[in-house]
Amino acid sequence: MDNATRSERSRNAALDAATRIIARDGPGRLTLDAIARESGLSKGGVMHQFRTKEAVLKALLERQMEHFEEFSTRYMAKVSATSVNPNLATQLATVREAATSPNSAALALVAAMVENPGLMVLPREREMKRVAAIKAEAADPELALLRWAAARGLLLSSLFGMSPLSKDEHQRLFARLLDDDQWRPLEKSAKPRAIKAASASAAKAGTARKRA
Repeated sequence: MDNATRSERSRNAALDAATRIIARDGPGRLTLDAIARESGLSKGGVMHQFRTKEAVLKALLERQMEHFEEFSTRYMAKVSATSVNPNLATQLATVREAATSPNSAALALVAAMVENPGLMVLPREREMKRVAAIKAEAADPELALLRWAAARGLLLSSLFGMSPLSKDEHQRLFARLLDDDQWRPLEKSAKPRAIKAASASAAKAGTARKRA
């Protein structure tokens, strides 16, 4: 085994151990010593990969983001030719994937951001771009965002153990959120609102000119 492979295995072992510690004991118990004990690595081996706890949390966040980014890319390639709202469909499916993944990994992601709020900048920037894409493709941007927000609510309630719903109920709700046909009758085109607003502005401008 070459040094690069050995280093990668040690890094993954440390991150897996950190995930288990956070899920079992909470983020406050995450230390480099605890990671060493949990992973079977020496503390020096852990510190060779991560100098601080913050570095571990950042790596956990990046690993989870990479995992879901890969899922999103694959899903987008699958639905881009068939869905009228491919960006929305991809985000709904990605949230469903996060909701059905082991909670320890998702909790590690949340813990990383709670422990160091500065780490939220990158996920927030990506979410802003995704929301912009969802709004740009939608006939009814507000309804699209409602579906997106409902999916995230299902994820968070499940993640924190607050949901009274069964796994089957969660899956059925996600399926309905993903079904464009069920939502199409509720859509209100954004274009008439934009035209109405433009007409109102033009009318006000005309009134102002008459008064002048």
